[in-house]
Amino acid sequence: MPSAVPVENGLDQASDSIPSHPLGVKPLGNQYFHGGEIARSAIGTWASLPDEMLTVLLEHLDVPGLFNLGHTCKYFYAFCHLDDFWKALFLSQQADSVNPVRWAGTWRSTVLGLQEQPCRQIDCSNVFSDVLHRPFACSNINLQNYVMGIPKANQIRRFDNLSYEEFAKHWTSEPFVLSQCIQDWPVTSQWTIDSLLKDYGDITFRAEAVDWTFKTYCQYMMDNADESPLYLFDRGFAEKMGIKVGRDADDAAYWRPDCFGPDFFEVLGDERPAHRWLIVGPERSGSTFHKDPNATSAWNAVLQGSKYWIMFPPTAQVPGVYVSKDSSEVTSPLSIAEWLLTFHEEARQLPECVEGICDAGEILHVPSGWWHLVVNLEAGIALTQNFVPKSPSLHHLSEAISFLRDKADQVSGFRPHIENPYELFAQRLGSSYPEALEKAVELADRKSGKKRKWDAAVAVDETESGGGGFSFGFGGDDDDIP
Repeated sequence: MPSAVPVENGLDQASDSIPSHPLGVKPLGNQYFHGGEIARSAIGTWASLPDEMLTVLLEHLDVPGLFNLGHTCKYFYAFCHLDDFWKALFLSQQADSVNPVRWAGTWRSTVLGLQEQPCRQIDCSNVFSDVLHRPFACSNINLQNYVMGIPKANQIRRFDNLSYEEFAKHWTSEPFVLSQCIQDWPVTSQWTIDSLLKDYGDITFRAEAVDWTFKTYCQYMMDNADESPLYLFDRGFAEKMGIKVGRDADDAAYWRPDCFGPDFFEVLGDERPAHRWLIVGPERSGSTFHKDPNATSAWNAVLQGSKYWIMFPPTAQVPGVYVSKDSSEVTSPLSIAEWLLTFHEEARQLPECVEGICDAGEILHVPSGWWHLVVNLEAGIALTQNFVPKSPSLHHLSEAISFLRDKADQVSGFRPHIENPYELFAQRLGSSYPEALEKAVELADRKSGKKRKWDAAVAVDETESGGGGFSFGFGGDDDDIP
């Protein structure tokens, strides 16, 4: 049974930042302090179903069904105004629609083609439901309550810049922020949301499940109340915008920072998996806990706005994140806000926790395999790129090889015609870096417990003869593998 909370927002944290629900809906616990009629009593036989079950049933209604049900009583009026239902209907319609989108402030208004001015709302102050109130509360949390007061032990290391030698020797497996690394990129001083809107407003970009012009996305970005706002995350942006990437290109917009050195995935040329993205999003948008694809590392450069990052090393047990045995499935709260409300305080106490803010003009390094959640503290722009760094230990190359070889069903980003990414990668590495390939495969085998053919033959000989046999390596014990 939910606790009785005689406050309108129903949340202890960030209570000062959560306004009244636009329909007057309150958390379920507040009904125990309500002396009048409760709206739920008017829904007849539906009352035998909990709100969670009502939500499941309403998800199956079409536009007329959801619209008409919302006019039967106050309780269903409130339920049928839950914008998540209308968002799902919009996305299902978009699959067959070629008409341009006119964002009208909410998913419901957009689907129904309503005007943007506020509509007359029915007072639903006698509707008590956590299912209805919690998404609203999550969309109004004060993010500053979670990013202030970062414990000193948790703070992400910060540097002005690093040389490739420093990075390769000490920092390939650690997150860090560089504050003086991307200042010579032209886009650092030239790109803002306003400038992109002016120059690329009619270009279509991918924003999660929709393909919208940048003009439409900006309308949405500046006027939405989503708990989890759509995140523009486009991997084909360079071609769409007609910009050049790379230090060797004339009039390049930006290039890979020198400190990260060679990228082993570059041997794949045009056949490498998706690896660079333009990211644009409003406040509260971001990514819930995940690891980057194909065991790659990444850098994330903020051009406008600021981002809060909270990160954990590969073997950490992140509160609220549950991973299947083969790591193919990750279960966590559906929204960033829900995780912050429920698990942030616990996570911050863990010794493995690393967190910090990356501001405009700064770049953050995400090591391979690290769990990370990132949220925009304000509307902003970022560029990110995944890579496989070259380091003396070749640890990261061996991780990428292990992933491509042993987790083929989880490999992503390659074009459909590439049937065996591991074989392609190994072939190209063998041509360009034969010694690195041999050592990395050996490391991958040792980590996974596999024996190479020669090792297996020596082991058989030792068993049969009782001899000690011999072994060879590349200068270092297993314990030296980072």
